[in-house]
Amino acid sequence: MTALRVRGLCSGYGAVRVLHGVDLQVGRGELVLLLGRNGSGRSTLLKALMGLIAASGEAWLGAQRLSGLPPHRRARLGLGYVPAQRDIFPRLSVRQNLLLGVKPAADGSPAPWDEAAVLARFAPLAARLHAPAHRLSGGEQQMLALARALLGNPSLLLLDEPAEGLAPQRVAATADLLDTLRAGGMGVLLVEQRPWARELADRVVVLGDGRVQFCGAPRELPPAVSAAWL
Repeated sequence: MTALRVRGLCSGYGAVRVLHGVDLQVGRGELVLLLGRNGSGRSTLLKALMGLIAASGEAWLGAQRLSGLPPHRRARLGLGYVPAQRDIFPRLSVRQNLLLGVKPAADGSPAPWDEAAVLARFAPLAARLHAPAHRLSGGEQQMLALARALLGNPSLLLLDEPAEGLAPQRVAATADLLDTLRAGGMGVLLVEQRPWARELADRVVVLGDGRVQFCGAPRELPPAVSAAWL
């Protein structure tokens, strides 16, 4: 079953067009890795899917059409997003940041992620619940952003370099978390350049010049595509 379907997506910033008709899909329980050089449009694609920047084309989350909806409506439909810059609320406490992310599952099923579940997964946050978020380390802030997104109980999660700035053991924990999410039926669209992400991915999508240059299994990625676009 398809979690996300995108057809002919175009987007950019003002008069600068970055994406030129992107087609892709993510299945339920599938992790799709989005690759490309800096400036290829990976982060722009995630922002466009979340409704943070204007876009044309079609995007569907399950049976729900996303095109034209504001970000909060997309989140209520089951779309989660963790940006590279984390976007936590620095003067709110860790618990207050978490509470802002809480939503029931969009399909009405029992919500698998609640405060107890995310604190069990991100144990360092449990001891910092009443601390202002700006006092957290960079790695802890990344945990907080991930935990807040999971409390929205999304059916599809957009992740922009979630392991950036993390210690090696936390990178391994992030990979384990993504594997757990996939096993639970969540779709994941991941931007990440490190080798561990390719080992985890079901498929890779390579962006270049704002278009999809390759889509397929990681082992099928042609050397010519890597040389030209990665």
